[in-house]
Amino acid sequence: MTRFFNSVAVLLAIASFARAQCGSGSPDATVTGSGSSFKASKGSTSVYSGSDYRAAIQAAVDSIGSGQRVAVMASGSIGANTITIGSGKIFEGCGTIDTANRAGHGAIESLDTTGVKIPYLTMTGNPYFGLRFYGTKDLELGSITMNLSGGLGIRFDRDAAANSNVKMGTITVHGAGSHAVETWNIDGLTIDKVVARDVGECGLLLQKTTNAKVGLVDGDNVATGTGYATFRMANNNGQLSNGAYTPNVFIDKVVSRGGGRGVFCVSQSGGAVITQVDLANNGNNAILLENCYNVAINSGTVNGGGEVRISSRDEFPVSKDLTIKLTVNNNSVRESPCGTNISWSISGNASKNLC
Repeated sequence: MTRFFNSVAVLLAIASFARAQCGSGSPDATVTGSGSSFKASKGSTSVYSGSDYRAAIQAAVDSIGSGQRVAVMASGSIGANTITIGSGKIFEGCGTIDTANRAGHGAIESLDTTGVKIPYLTMTGNPYFGLRFYGTKDLELGSITMNLSGGLGIRFDRDAAANSNVKMGTITVHGAGSHAVETWNIDGLTIDKVVARDVGECGLLLQKTTNAKVGLVDGDNVATGTGYATFRMANNNGQLSNGAYTPNVFIDKVVSRGGGRGVFCVSQSGGAVITQVDLANNGNNAILLENCYNVAINSGTVNGGGEVRISSRDEFPVSKDLTIKLTVNNNSVRESPCGTNISWSISGNASKNLC
């Protein structure tokens, strides 16, 4: 219980710091008000006045052009509805935007756009997707804080146009029922930090994403009782267009406490280098590399939890070209079935069953 309240306090502190800078200077449009009275203004011109918080936000967004900025200073609920952001627009969510579930949609969406920026956002509620994207180019997300009661945090769609050059700052998600951040079809991804707390599935899930650089993935009570993980790569993640798994996905550090798996690579993913891990008491495998190719975990510690394992399913070629350098205590390390060109360097008191 103490850990829960501490994590909430950290999230609120992060959100408060972001709000202090959000809306600074002279935004091109603003949304102000509270309760059942909201006003959207572009400069000195009113573009909306009324009781509908979502309508006020959308009116403000629609009033600006490419390269211009809207600051939503008011807090309120958009209900089971969607805010859409067009190309080149800068959206700052300085108040708290509360949401509800609109099936198949995001509370905020930007689809087939170029140059959209969301430097600040604080969201609550139970959206289907908090933020939903596809077909984006040069998208930038900054300090995003989601204190949710369900739903999925940030989603890039699977069966839609691909994305390129996506940048994220610090993404903090608490209480999502599904993933904190899920990507599909991105070429060129940079993330400073993903912090996931009490999240039902993955902290960060990368799929068909190439040329990625991630600073920190930090999960606490993520994917409890599931096969998901604090950090997961799946569905040909890291496989380049020529079929090769030349290293192109770089993760500085993965921290995982409790929950389900710590690190999970599956379904012909690879081309990845994880510089360091710090995993403890994971409820499922601390690490599972299954049908993965050219992956290196270069340092770190695993303490307790489920085993560290290299594995393969029959439907894909066996795991190949894997390097694992770890200190593993109070756990076990296993390779079954045997992979190809597997390099282990394991210290600590873990039991070993290797090929």
